[in-house]
Amino acid sequence: MLPGIPWNCPTCKRKVDTRFCAECGERALATRDLTLRGVFTHLFQAFTSVDGRLIRSFRALVNRPGELTAAYLQGRRMPYIGPFQLFLVANVLFFATQSLTGSNIVGVTIDSHLHGQDWSEIAQDLLAARLDTLQTTVERFAPVFDQAIALNAKSLIILMVVPFALLLPCVFYGTRQPFAVHAAFSLHFYAFLLLLFCLSLAVSAVDVLFGGAGLESARLDNILSAINFGAAAIYLFIATGVVYGARRTLRIVRVLALTAGAAAILLGYRFLLFLITLYSAQ
Repeated sequence: MLPGIPWNCPTCKRKVDTRFCAECGERALATRDLTLRGVFTHLFQAFTSVDGRLIRSFRALVNRPGELTAAYLQGRRMPYIGPFQLFLVANVLFFATQSLTGSNIVGVTIDSHLHGQDWSEIAQDLLAARLDTLQTTVERFAPVFDQAIALNAKSLIILMVVPFALLLPCVFYGTRQPFAVHAAFSLHFYAFLLLLFCLSLAVSAVDVLFGGAGLESARLDNILSAINFGAAAIYLFIATGVVYGARRTLRIVRVLALTAGAAAILLGYRFLLFLITLYSAQ
């Protein structure tokens, strides 16, 4: 069927004389659509379209910080996948990398909570009380806790996005941006941060391959953390200029506040995961 020839839209039940229905977007059915070749053609187009938008989105995320949020604000949605979709894909990549490398950044083990975190003394007291309630030992509880916190980290990671999205209008008070822009900016920033974490996990895996301790080494952990948040600060400096139009001097202060906020949110998320897992694991 050629454009311009009237056809009946199977969805709207109305006569249409264009290739696509103006009411619902349905396309005029062509004879080749019902052939095996037509099926494979549509399948190929679907995959290349999704892959193209995905690759374009990740390229913009890394090479042009702030471009995705600016495009979202301007209504340019077709060239890129949505902020939430991009965050979910980055999340999948992050946890797949964790599984492949055997390391964990956000959902750390109970041993790390007890001996390697700023709240270790509090964690020891809370764990002792919990073990007493469950009438069990740390040796029995630890494997259950470690498995549960890995699952919780995957399903609750969106919780880091929310406080950062709430922090943005405070830091950029007076810009009068809709909250949807702050939310999109936060989703894009954390997608970028998850990609940085993937690189850190890869470096850690290489270190382990050559006989190192990986993320169990405080020195390597500190170095990678400094690099990650340094890169995050550069991302924020560029992106906030694009999205919020922040001026150079004030932008530095705001970026430092946002970077410190992101670091605090990560620590807070780790502690929240500890509490949720401690009192939900049996």
